[in-house]
Amino acid sequence: CVKEVLPPALDSTSEQPPLFDGTTRAYICYTCPFAQRVWIARNYKGLQDKIKLVPLNLENRPAWYKEKVYPENKVPSLEHNNKVIGESLDLLKYLDSNFEGPSLLPNDSAKQQFAEELLSYLDTVMRTVYTSFKGDPVKETGGVFDHLETALHKFDDGPFFLGQFSLVDIAYIPFIERFHVFLDDVWKFDITAGRPKLAAWIEELNKIDAYTQTKCDPEALVKQYRKRFV
Repeated sequence: CVKEVLPPALDSTSEQPPLFDGTTRAYICYTCPFAQRVWIARNYKGLQDKIKLVPLNLENRPAWYKEKVYPENKVPSLEHNNKVIGESLDLLKYLDSNFEGPSLLPNDSAKQQFAEELLSYLDTVMRTVYTSFKGDPVKETGGVFDHLETALHKFDDGPFFLGQFSLVDIAYIPFIERFHVFLDDVWKFDITAGRPKLAAWIEELNKIDAYTQTKCDPEALVKQYRKRFV
């Protein structure tokens, strides 16, 4: 597979790309897990030529982004059909309904219902794990990772949450990727130990180019998280 040549991140000195000139743009940050979701979905649906990445430097973000593009001033956002919309989970569904490429949700209603349950549960996972960085992650996060291990047993027609790869995997992996590396580095806590389904899930995801092309450098990630949380 050909690795995409990524544009440099724009900062406060960079000019604004033209707005609403007919180009579809995904405003992201290379290190932001929320933005990574949209980036993975774009890649997986084969939309590299349809959706242009506009990476921003969030430490030194351009003033025009908030003033002219997206008043929320967060990433990701998507400029499409003369409007700009945000919120990463909404954008995954938007990309799926508005663009061609492999579907990100199965037609099976039981799987769709389980998808919604897992997407709601994500808040619990994130809250629990991020809070645990101030305490004892080994004790405090076991329950949420066990919950995911159990969830991965529900459909046995593939290694992913809904059996086949879906937007649920895309929603989870940017965070699990970070937790996996960081907990192991700082607390020597391997979240996949004793959780074979979770281990297999991470392994299978790492065979998908759409995802691996968006991954952060683990060392940079640990450094960033140490600075923020330890």
